[in-house]
Amino acid sequence: MSLDPAETNPDHYKVVFENERVRVLEYTDQPGTVTTPHTHPDSVMYTLSSFRRRIVQGDVQREVELEAGTVGWLPAQQHHGENIGDTPSHAIFVELKDAADAPQEGAIGPRL
Repeated sequence: MSLDPAETNPDHYKVVFENERVRVLEYTDQPGTVTTPHTHPDSVMYTLSSFRRRIVQGDVQREVELEAGTVGWLPAQQHHGENIGDTPSHAIFVELKDAADAPQEGAIGPRL
């Protein structure tokens, strides 16, 4: 079974650009949206809106609140998320293809 977010959560993740080095995803959701488990390789995230999310990786949970215009590095990881705020989430992910695709131990949520 694929854990590609564009396949596991196609209503929320849309591929907007791809070449041999990177893949760019646009993510959108509404308050209360819960995604299914998926993986991301090493990535850069750029938030287009302010939002609150709960990121769940195994038994570990982390709540994050991000302002529009935030840019952050995300190490490769597997997780699912939930919009726990009262605003839609809107973000761009630039996924690196030449980086390690395996989730890193202990990686959860944005590392800003």
